[in-house]
Amino acid sequence: MPSLQNITINIGEVNTLKIIRDTPYGYCLEAKDGSEILLPNGYIITNQMPMGLLLDVFVYTDSEDRPVATTKMPYAKLGEYGYFTVVDYKPYGAFVNWGLPKDLFVPLSQQKEHFRIGKKYLLRVCLDERTNRVYATQKIGKYFNRNMKGLHRNKVLKAIILAQTPLGYKVIADNQYEGMLFSNEIFEDLRIGDKKKVYIKKVRRDCKLDLSLRPIGKEANISEAEGVVLQLLKKAGGSLPFTYKSNAEEIQNRFGISKKHFKRALTVLIEKKEIELLDGSMKLL
Repeated sequence: MPSLQNITINIGEVNTLKIIRDTPYGYCLEAKDGSEILLPNGYIITNQMPMGLLLDVFVYTDSEDRPVATTKMPYAKLGEYGYFTVVDYKPYGAFVNWGLPKDLFVPLSQQKEHFRIGKKYLLRVCLDERTNRVYATQKIGKYFNRNMKGLHRNKVLKAIILAQTPLGYKVIADNQYEGMLFSNEIFEDLRIGDKKKVYIKKVRRDCKLDLSLRPIGKEANISEAEGVVLQLLKKAGGSLPFTYKSNAEEIQNRFGISKKHFKRALTVLIEKKEIELLDGSMKLL
């Protein structure tokens, strides 16, 4: 359900605006300060959008640089990161698909390398305050937040995978912090642009975060065991001859975990409907 009506209209963001007038070109929407914007006919569902309704819309500029509202949402909003595909290239910059009719512009000055059509790049959505145009940049280092106040061990953050390194994967957490997931703690396939829930392991003195895909502490061993079981099941083609009754030494040799953690992991995975136990074996669902 839409939240309170926006005081002003903000480009590059989701705005909650009131439908106040019907026009030949679409509905006129209003913020509390009286500013107005057009929601084109293509986004109107008449019987679900009566006059006076508060409506959540995304605001950006059209091909003539006029602010316009849409009920479609982009892959990333202002201040967020996305993994975008290049759909066109000009001498002055590239255009990427961000899920809206008008492609997102990446100025030549905001590219760290020559962009290629069809290739994906991780970019930040920004606003040119002089022109009110939304654009994207590949030069993201200056946007990282170095204020670690409020961050602590096991705090949950949302992250997007930035790049692979010899140590693991660099990530951007909560659209502002630079962090690392280490290879020896990853039990699933990751790709650039993947979005994941992560847990803080350590807040470092260099204002970067050591992160984990699983909780830290008493639940960590169980979570890690789940990952090991799933990983080995996938490598084995989806089935392995192990159950609750399997020998502790065989479990240790095959999975590298204790029988206690193995049994708890099986219980959790069954409850999640990720595996099932058969007579003498377990199987991926």
